[in-house]
Amino acid sequence: MQRLHFRPQKGLSDSFLLSKQKQRRGAQRMTKISPVLPWKTKIALSALSALTDFSRRDDGTINRRLLSFFDFRASPCSTPIKGVKTSDVTVDPSRNLWFRLFEPTQVSGGGEKLPVIVFFHGGGFAFLSPDNKAYDVACRRFARKVPAIVVSVNYRLSPEHRYPAQYEDGFDVLNYLDSHPPANADLSMCFLAGDSAGANIAHHVTMRACETTTFQEVKVVGLVAIQPFFGGEERTESEIRLEGSPLVSMRRTDWLWKAFLPEGADRDHEAANVSGIERGRELSQMEFPATMVVVGGFDPLQDWQRRYCKWLERSGKEVRLVEYGNTIHAFYIFPELPEASLLFAEVKSFVEQHKKNRTTQTHYPSII
Repeated sequence: MQRLHFRPQKGLSDSFLLSKQKQRRGAQRMTKISPVLPWKTKIALSALSALTDFSRRDDGTINRRLLSFFDFRASPCSTPIKGVKTSDVTVDPSRNLWFRLFEPTQVSGGGEKLPVIVFFHGGGFAFLSPDNKAYDVACRRFARKVPAIVVSVNYRLSPEHRYPAQYEDGFDVLNYLDSHPPANADLSMCFLAGDSAGANIAHHVTMRACETTTFQEVKVVGLVAIQPFFGGEERTESEIRLEGSPLVSMRRTDWLWKAFLPEGADRDHEAANVSGIERGRELSQMEFPATMVVVGGFDPLQDWQRRYCKWLERSGKEVRLVEYGNTIHAFYIFPELPEASLLFAEVKSFVEQHKKNRTTQTHYPSII
């Protein structure tokens, strides 16, 4: 697989550092509308798509009882499994705000404290949880592979709880960690991460963290946005070309935005269309951290994700674009797909770069 790292043009200030890493399967962008997938993955995608479709009601509510019959969950386990132990920590019982803590137990380095990854699961703001089996497995892999302390947040779901409840829950978990640091955690090396709607939440919580001056221990130094769920009133080329894709067709995403955004708001609301022109100055004035954005070649949301990268670049922020040309939305929760392992390796590299450059600007050398 070819890896390209681009430096900024000579003469640009360090604040405009842009490191773009593109990973493609083949020399040309693929023009077909669906990738070749294992039958196991196809069956799982079909089942997930059908389940979410059947659970969404025309009146804008969700049949939670139906979902409960098919929601396979994993319990926390204090006995390490593949070198990671887990526990559930309550932040606010009145709103069922809690997180699952993943702690690696087989780490070399002589007792050195570990970076912290605060993770937000996907599901269109409306589905899933940290104890969902797929996300439990994924967060175990992050904890083991990076290695890092992983905090997987159970935020409130829409449509029962609309914007900004999810962002508030995420920020309140950061506040909790600031006063209740996990053992062996280096909160001065805190990364926010998420996939799909979780990446959207991670972005907005990062924005709030940049504006606060109350943290004593937490310092957000990086953002990992895996196929972030952004959107707008416009229909992009990729949304049209890949309409009918599993999980994130326009019909599904329109319903999810309507269930999440404030009553009467359209998809150009700042929660969805984060890179709107009028919001550029706001970001440029923040000390926004280095960001890694993951894009899939068969993800209908990819045009919005690339716009997000360009917006970060225009605002003078450091951004690394990691692109997998043959991948679908949510590819990394399917361990049988080869790109899933590559993603975990990329996140490990991103974290390690910032550990090595704690006090200096990170530069990524050109490698072809």
